[in-house]
Amino acid sequence: MANSNFIDHVKIHLRSGNGGPGAVHFRREKHVPKGGPDGGDGGRGGHIIVKGNPQLWTLLHLRYKKHLIASHGKPGEGGKRTGAEGKDVMVEVPLGTVIKNAETLTVIAEITGEAQEAIIAKGGLGGLGNENFKTATNQTPRYAQPGEPGEEFQVILELKLLADVGLVGFPNAGKSTLLSVVSAAKPEIADYPFTTLVPNLGVVAYRDDKSFVMADIPGIIEGASEGKGLGLRFLRHIERNATLLFLVPADAKDIGREYQVLLKELEKYNPELLDKKRLLAISKSDLLDEELESALAEELPSGVKSVFISSITGKGIQKLKDVIWEVLGGIDK
Repeated sequence: MANSNFIDHVKIHLRSGNGGPGAVHFRREKHVPKGGPDGGDGGRGGHIIVKGNPQLWTLLHLRYKKHLIASHGKPGEGGKRTGAEGKDVMVEVPLGTVIKNAETLTVIAEITGEAQEAIIAKGGLGGLGNENFKTATNQTPRYAQPGEPGEEFQVILELKLLADVGLVGFPNAGKSTLLSVVSAAKPEIADYPFTTLVPNLGVVAYRDDKSFVMADIPGIIEGASEGKGLGLRFLRHIERNATLLFLVPADAKDIGREYQVLLKELEKYNPELLDKKRLLAISKSDLLDEELESALAEELPSGVKSVFISSITGKGIQKLKDVIWEVLGGIDK
């Protein structure tokens, strides 16, 4: 598959570093034969950290990374010297990555900003050296704390694409063709369902050097929210899109019904998706004459802005960009 490098789900075993033990040590100098305790603390174990990188758009680099292991902290030393900290493991991920505990499925972190960092497995604290335990009644403590153990568990990393506009439609509605026309993206295009098997992102140039990001989400089918077709695998990518652009082809048997089915699938998957701004584009409108277009316009769903477009002839493309920009609130990129 041409786009098989798009990986949006990986599972990794994490093990952060143990803290180093505190030292049991007593000051010994030429003229101080019985100096007090001076054992230093152990070093902290290494953390495992994720960091957002806008240059990445897939988890491909982590596909075969089954384990992430940070190093242990070093033991404390005499002279109140603290042991060295264990080396942290830093992993860069695309913006929009969600990290979950694989067992409980609780969200540990969400990375949405450039250079944003989150510790997903903390290294153990270093143990206290014996100099910390000296008291008036115990001048020579011969014990120190061991270091705390690090954390060990499995995580799931899921990518939810970050885009200003997400294209929503049945297979073969013309989403990939539209993205190829309005941006420099080159998605695979053919006249059969499920050509798009992975999401594609494109930067759409607008007036005065402005731009916005559009995502082509693989086609939804009726029952997708229950896992049919490509199902839940790609519905999550719609969650992070600011605006949803529904595409229904002009040759559909019932444009209104197709729109309602798409809306219903999104609602079943996540009712909050219905709170997003929505637009409706009637693709393949080069098939219509003025009379038929006027007749169809009267039957379109109410409460949603609609535009008749043709990616082949360019009809309505600039108007669609204007409407999108208006709905997005005139964002600046």
